[in-house]
Amino acid sequence: MVDTGKLTFDELIRHWAEEKPDQVALEQDGDALTFAQLEERSRRIVAMLKSHGLSKGDRIAWLGKNARHYFELFYSAARMGVVMVPIGWRLAAPEVAYILGDTGARLLFTDNGLEDLAAKACGQMDNPPEAISTAAAQSAIDAAPADDFEGAGPDDAVLQLYTSGTTGNPKGAVLTNANLFSLRQPAEEAAQPWSSWDDDEAILICMPCAHIGGTGLGIMALAAGIRGIVQAEFTPEGVLDAFEQGITRLFIVPAALQMVIQHPRAKDTDMSAVKYVMYGAAPIPLDLLREAVQTIPGAGFLQCYGMTETTGTIAMLPPDDHTLEGNQRMKSAGKAVPGAELKVVDEDGNDLPHGEVGELICKSPSNMIGYWNLPDATTSALKDGWMHTGDAAYMDEDGYVYIQDRIKDMIISGGENVYPAQVESAIYGHPSVGEVAVVGVPDDTWGEAVKACVVPKPGCAIDPADIITFTRERLAGFKVPKSVDVIDVMPRNASGKILRRELRAPYWEGRERQVN
Repeated sequence: MVDTGKLTFDELIRHWAEEKPDQVALEQDGDALTFAQLEERSRRIVAMLKSHGLSKGDRIAWLGKNARHYFELFYSAARMGVVMVPIGWRLAAPEVAYILGDTGARLLFTDNGLEDLAAKACGQMDNPPEAISTAAAQSAIDAAPADDFEGAGPDDAVLQLYTSGTTGNPKGAVLTNANLFSLRQPAEEAAQPWSSWDDDEAILICMPCAHIGGTGLGIMALAAGIRGIVQAEFTPEGVLDAFEQGITRLFIVPAALQMVIQHPRAKDTDMSAVKYVMYGAAPIPLDLLREAVQTIPGAGFLQCYGMTETTGTIAMLPPDDHTLEGNQRMKSAGKAVPGAELKVVDEDGNDLPHGEVGELICKSPSNMIGYWNLPDATTSALKDGWMHTGDAAYMDEDGYVYIQDRIKDMIISGGENVYPAQVESAIYGHPSVGEVAVVGVPDDTWGEAVKACVVPKPGCAIDPADIITFTRERLAGFKVPKSVDVIDVMPRNASGKILRRELRAPYWEGRERQVN
């Protein structure tokens, strides 16, 4: 059971070292660390960081895949109020250099095999951080004393995650101890089954640690005092291995979930230990959700909606609202989690009635304190304590939120609003379609026309006219694609999100605006 009174990494690590000294806290590839060992080792890491002159409010960075070493560094830095900045290992050197320069990180810890990328990035900077390899860091930690120290408080910043912006430079969302842990108490007070933990549970951490869906699972494991099983990166085989190792919970994005449940090994894998599958970060087609529920029948499915700036989940669709035959609520992102408040507003910030589409905003103790060194962007995003998500949504009478799309991705065709995610969900049901993305392209009559870009399933051929007919049977006429492009692969950013702007760009070339 989670100890709800603890709101900092320092308090939690001390608590679990006393309560469960011999229970595994973190493991990777069979190499495990108990809570008692974590407490002692993290003291050495704090001493190592202090020996480099770091103190509360300073930044350090991690360039690498998921690693037990990363979580040791993050937890320990957070204990003393040093802010960890995990950087996506798939980024190019200039992108890494930008983040390092923006943070002013004093130290850059590098994962094995990424020393060259770190060197290239640092070589592009006037004041680069000191780069420390994993081997050098391990030696320094082993040699450092396990001294006592003063722990950081609830309102001290401990994590800075960079949002995967589709235009311009990414922004660093600054999160405090309280942002990370303060929703635990209202969740437990609500007595929801998925907020309770058994001592023998284990969480799989396979989503990238540079995103809240990866690092957030490590935070969840520590908060609950259970085992966190770290995998360097997502692979369908790795998730299936973890099922057989007895994981009880995981978070996974829809594209990854599809790869897991459609893997040839899935039908023979023992998934009986799985209690909850948390999914989110992108809309999920109903057909895929049905297939997943059938493949992992003993698990409760929890759709999690949130963003980096809200420290992850602020709305959840519980297992009871998932049915094999499908229902209206399965198209929603669920309801506000205990402790968070959601509402839908118009452009002027006025509350909209149920069923009307506007911008979804959130008030929660998990809302970030701001964007690093961007006061104007912070003011724009956080207004009177409400985080403006940038997502177009409506809410029904029961408080269920239906995300339509990113506001900036909305297509306006003949004065009608078309949300690409809704069209994509309809097209996904076509038996030959593996992936789909919908964009708006110029149209002299309607301003914008709906275009679908589809990737066929292996061995399948796609007739564009068939896709249009298929969609027309499922959606209003103005939402049906006027044209269909069959492509080999979807363009994606470092976090796996489809880059609609790259699909859209050729059609808008030479025009002043990306709307018509």
